[in-house]
Amino acid sequence: MKLSSQTRDKIKNTFTLKPLITISRIIVGVLFIFSGLVKANDPLGLSYKMQEFFEIWGWHSLNDFTLAFSILMIAFEIIAGVAVLLGWHMGLFSWLLLLLTIFFTFLTGYALFSGKVRECGCFGDCIPLTAQQSFIKDLILLALIIFIFVHRNKIKPAFSPFLSFTLLSLSTVFAVGFQWYVLKYLPVVDCLPYKTGRNIQEEMKVPAGAVPDSTVISFVYKKQGKVVEFTADKFPDDFDDSVYHFVNRYDKLIRKGNAQPAIKDFSLGTLGGNDTTAAILNTPGYSVLIFTKGLEENLPAAGNEFQASYNVMKSKKIPLYFVTNDFDDVQDWLKKNRMSDHANIVKCDFVAVKTAARANPTMYVLKQGTILKKWSYADFDKAAKYLATLQ
Repeated sequence: MKLSSQTRDKIKNTFTLKPLITISRIIVGVLFIFSGLVKANDPLGLSYKMQEFFEIWGWHSLNDFTLAFSILMIAFEIIAGVAVLLGWHMGLFSWLLLLLTIFFTFLTGYALFSGKVRECGCFGDCIPLTAQQSFIKDLILLALIIFIFVHRNKIKPAFSPFLSFTLLSLSTVFAVGFQWYVLKYLPVVDCLPYKTGRNIQEEMKVPAGAVPDSTVISFVYKKQGKVVEFTADKFPDDFDDSVYHFVNRYDKLIRKGNAQPAIKDFSLGTLGGNDTTAAILNTPGYSVLIFTKGLEENLPAAGNEFQASYNVMKSKKIPLYFVTNDFDDVQDWLKKNRMSDHANIVKCDFVAVKTAARANPTMYVLKQGTILKKWSYADFDKAAKYLATLQ
């Protein structure tokens, strides 16, 4: 039987497209699952990144909903990635992925071209990407998804509807359950600068070999009613104080460097405003810091777990500091639970507190500024046992 040229071309195109569609699906599916899992390890980090964008755009009313947005977006990334690998309901998921990726591309493009956001949080704090790297990644991803979208009707499910639905359901339970766990017990993989083993004072220093920002001094003058600007090494040949009238002088950024310490804005102070950062971090022996945005939320009462830790610290004379931006809340809580006699309250910038405390509150055990252990409020029973072993 002789096939027509049209039929042969159709068969050829089918066999040529099929592997390309499959490879594209695998890349897109794996990338979405990987991206979702990395962010699921720290949904609060994505929430804070959303707040950064909302602050820039003036959408302050949405700040209270960023954690819910973060959890839903992360769960969707994982579920969508699994759906693409399974080829399940591609008519729906190809549309959703296309719209989501267009949105992501807009965000990374905005971050790159506006210069207002240094990192976009695509892979959380574990794999920090620059705005440029994120934008290029999203452009490539968008091209793959457009290809999948165009050929979505050619994609057939890999398994039966029942098995596909079961796998999607399990993915949903995992995506939500894992985020609940890390929000309560701290991230499974700690990618923050306040990780166990790090010395806080060392992390506050600019890394050796870092490249500082490159700047030039720029001057702004008025000449015959017009504003002119020039650098210190390029003064006009006709410069004269009687002609040029000084307006402003500033440092103009020529090249952005990477001379940024891992820990920024970390300063501990008394209510009176005295800086006690060095004194606390250089305390001989052990000390305990409890970072909190407010204690009434998760510790309405002292509880046996924290009470046990407090008793051990008091008996071993281990200094205890509550690090907070809400002095009055912590002070009231300590008085109510009769713990004011062995607890000091120090104030700290809100950004530093929420970075150090991914659960509220979070307890740190330090030895001269080095983080030995840390626990969320849900693991304070473990903290008591550990403190009891310290010599």
